[in-house]
Amino acid sequence: MKHFLRMLIQVCLYFYCKFLWRCLKFVMRKLTGRCELQRICYNTKPGASRTMKIETSLRDSKSKLLQTSVSVHPDAIEKTIDDIMELKKINPDINPQLGISLQACLLQIVGYRNLIADVEKLRRESYDSDNPQHEEMLLKLWKFLKPNTPLESRISKQWCEIGFQGDDPKTDFRGMGLLGLYNLQYFAERDAAAAQQVLSDSLHPKCRDITKEEISKFSKAEWEKKRMDKAIGYSFAIVGINITDLAYNLLVSGALKTHFYNIAPEAPTLSHFQQTFCYLMHEFHKFWIEEDPMDIMEFNRVREKFRKRIIKQLQNPDMALCPHFAASEGLINM
Repeated sequence: MKHFLRMLIQVCLYFYCKFLWRCLKFVMRKLTGRCELQRICYNTKPGASRTMKIETSLRDSKSKLLQTSVSVHPDAIEKTIDDIMELKKINPDINPQLGISLQACLLQIVGYRNLIADVEKLRRESYDSDNPQHEEMLLKLWKFLKPNTPLESRISKQWCEIGFQGDDPKTDFRGMGLLGLYNLQYFAERDAAAAQQVLSDSLHPKCRDITKEEISKFSKAEWEKKRMDKAIGYSFAIVGINITDLAYNLLVSGALKTHFYNIAPEAPTLSHFQQTFCYLMHEFHKFWIEEDPMDIMEFNRVREKFRKRIIKQLQNPDMALCPHFAASEGLINM
């Protein structure tokens, strides 16, 4: 009974707030002579703040036209804006900037939805060793990461040198499908110096300075061994696939809207997503070093802490994770 009453109260509060909000919108329109879309466009600076407010306003509207405008085909955006202006009785000659602002917002909103579809398609496509294109991408990944080391054979233990788990990388792509390979190749090709540096760091132990307090706890042999065993090592390719999973979930959850709406003047594309992956790989590498984990068993803890930090950053409406990102800039040289 208590549960039913709680649910009833929540439902009543929802409809009350919705009714109150509609009344407030009506009053604001009468007082300002502008509809909500006009007030948002004229009073909010371009970027995520404006686009996300426009998206919420359109999605929550009682008008079917406004509700469906966030999912129209990109080619239909101009006509949709004309229909919205007509519905709201707004003269485009008197308010020319409104149409331009709405178009920019809708391009971002519709583009984000389409980007999710494109990324999801790649994620669902399995790696096929009988597909020449898939095989070519995989071999290119090796060449970009190990340009001076020939791959002896397609099935080889050498794949472990770039962070795969066995002698055939195809089994490691099961979770993220081709998306993981696309991202790794993009990073290795577009930011070759950074990718090779991160790979090198992931393979080699990091000798750290031992404090006096630590020395007092161990014998000389013990703390010398501890010093040499301390490593930043991780499996580069496996971590890349894992960071792909992080980027994918940030995209699907809508967390990356803040970032993409701030960096993409129109529709965000797959290239924007891959650039974001490069940034996340770069930042995770630095974060892993800063966290100074004892071993790879701490990976999940470090990854979760890193995920929370990125989400916190994305809660800032002015946030752009990598506005002018080049992975090779500012990379820690181990």
